[in-house]
Amino acid sequence: MGKHPLTRILGAAADGSLPPPDGDVDVVPAPPGPVDAVVSFTAHLVVAAGVRVDDVRQRLPEGDLTNWMHPSFLMWLGDELGSRPGSHDLVLAATGTPADQDLDLQVSPSAYSHPRVEYASRHRTDVRVYTDPDALGVLVIGRGLAERWEFAFEVEPAGRNRGLGRRLALAARGCVPEGEPLFAQVAPGNAASVRSVLAAGFRPIGSEVLFPRG
Repeated sequence: MGKHPLTRILGAAADGSLPPPDGDVDVVPAPPGPVDAVVSFTAHLVVAAGVRVDDVRQRLPEGDLTNWMHPSFLMWLGDELGSRPGSHDLVLAATGTPADQDLDLQVSPSAYSHPRVEYASRHRTDVRVYTDPDALGVLVIGRGLAERWEFAFEVEPAGRNRGLGRRLALAARGCVPEGEPLFAQVAPGNAASVRSVLAAGFRPIGSEVLFPRG
C-alpha cells in the first residue's frame, strides 16, 4: 500500500520541497494516525479529513487565503468530524541523526503522569518518554499526524535559561531512525520553545490545526 498523500507532502516538505505556492486547496482522505488536520504551507492548504471536496471548496473560495485558518471554517470542520479544533501551531521539521552524546537521556516510565506527557499522548501513538539526568526536562517521542514522527518537550522552571530546551530538541533527532523526518509543533507565541527548536536545526515548514478522533 502506498503512502498517504499527506505523509508524502510532509516528508517532501521536511526534505526542503514545499508544495507550490499556487493558492490551491488540496482535500485528501483522513490520514492514518490519531488525528485529522488542516495544514497550511506558503499559499497552499491541505485538508486531511473525511469530508467532501465540494463542501470544503464552498467554504474556501478560490484565491481567498484569509479564510484558511479562520475560526468559522475550523469550527465547521470540527462539527463535520465530531471533534474540536486544537491550537494553531507552527510546524518545524528536521531529520533523524545519530544519537546525540551531549545529553544522556533517561527512559522514564514515572514521567508518563507528567501533564506534558498526558497531553502529548492524546495525539500520538507509540509514545516514548525520556528525561535528562537531573529530571529538569521531559521529552516525548511518538507517532502523530499521518504516522509521522513527532516530539514535544518541557523544561521545569529550575532548568530554564541553561540551553536545556535546545539540548532536548537536539536529542530528539537521535531518537528516530537516521534520515527519517521528525516534526515539532510549537505555539507561535512560545518564543522560548521556538528559539530552542530552531537552534536544534529544525526549519519552519508551515502551520497546522489538529482534530483529535475519539
